[in-house]
Amino acid sequence: MNNGCGRIPEPAMVNRSFCFIVISLFVAAASMAQGPQTTHARNADLFLKVEIANTVKTSKLRPGDVISGTVSRDVYSGEQKLVPAGTSIRLTVDKLEKRRRQRNDHWPWVIQAFTPRHENFPIIRSATVTMPDGSTMPFDVAWFDLHRERSVSAPPPVSGTSHPKAKKTKQAPPPQVITLEASRTDGAPSAVASAHGPVIIPAGTEAKIILLDNLSAGKNRAGDAFQARFIEPVKLDSGVVIPEGTILSGNVAKRTPPRMLSRAGSLFLTFTGLQLPGESPNPTAATITAAQLDQRSHTRIDREGEFKGERPGKAWMLINGGVTAGIAKEVDDGTQLVIEALVSTATDASTAGTARIAATCVSGVFMLTRHGRDVVLPKFTEMHVQFNRPATPSAPKPSGAAATRD
Repeated sequence: MNNGCGRIPEPAMVNRSFCFIVISLFVAAASMAQGPQTTHARNADLFLKVEIANTVKTSKLRPGDVISGTVSRDVYSGEQKLVPAGTSIRLTVDKLEKRRRQRNDHWPWVIQAFTPRHENFPIIRSATVTMPDGSTMPFDVAWFDLHRERSVSAPPPVSGTSHPKAKKTKQAPPPQVITLEASRTDGAPSAVASAHGPVIIPAGTEAKIILLDNLSAGKNRAGDAFQARFIEPVKLDSGVVIPEGTILSGNVAKRTPPRMLSRAGSLFLTFTGLQLPGESPNPTAATITAAQLDQRSHTRIDREGEFKGERPGKAWMLINGGVTAGIAKEVDDGTQLVIEALVSTATDASTAGTARIAATCVSGVFMLTRHGRDVVLPKFTEMHVQFNRPATPSAPKPSGAAATRD
């Protein structure tokens, strides 16, 4: 066969074909190893939050184990309350799967560098809810995370009179919670939101949403888009104006990654669009007022709704200080060994000063270049938002005459 540059030998053609087949098989195997893409988050019918009755260690769970708990908040489907808070639920472990460990802002990089990158994670695919009347409701579920949760709220607006700070009291650790994506398996159809006419939602209206994307100050950039979903309907005097399942879209307006000198990062999110099921998005504006974060997260919310990492604590500084001391010792000893190997007349006494200067410089640079805490908002983070200005969730429906003319 001639390709214009000369005849290609038959062995070369065979080798090229063989390489192409091997590469194709490798790509296919890699795709199979990754498994199906979990794109059902945005198409999930429901989101359940389960409070675990007893402390659970994921490393101790085995296939077939049952986890008992209660639904911690009301579960809605469209405009209908499907499962009330406090309802009993049983989760069955299907199998164990190795997955990448989630990022957090609790420990400095020194600890995270020696933490295993992957962990054995139990996969739960089925759950059974026992309703107050004794009936059961089965669900297909996907388990995302298990942690202890704390509420972080923006401080109240500044007033003319200052209020004394509340004294911190030692409280019991919050219970473990699991966030689940769920869909009913009993054949019952999901509730569909009824069509509403144009309704104006006044400024100051509050709502609960759940984040559908992973966000962080260290990874994301200004302008990155994300989506959230309403997990409870918004009601006014006229009834439900925003059903559960409505999508709230937004962008990363500003972010500051963790910086040197242990300065923490920050993340400011803005919401730009409101989209009812089956409708086109409409512009809106809202501010984050509270969030449910991991108990170990060192993140707060300021009055403008911006997430900010807290300053490093004592444990953080002690760990970095210990590593700095170790580096200084190694540089001191290493510098003396190198000088004595290069200069035959050098002694420990004559090289001690030079080694100490080198150790001080290296350890000082290391300490100064330590970055502060990151702001990490995992997928399915629950947040409270407040509308900044009046919003119209759906566009006006065309009249019959107008529709006929069109």
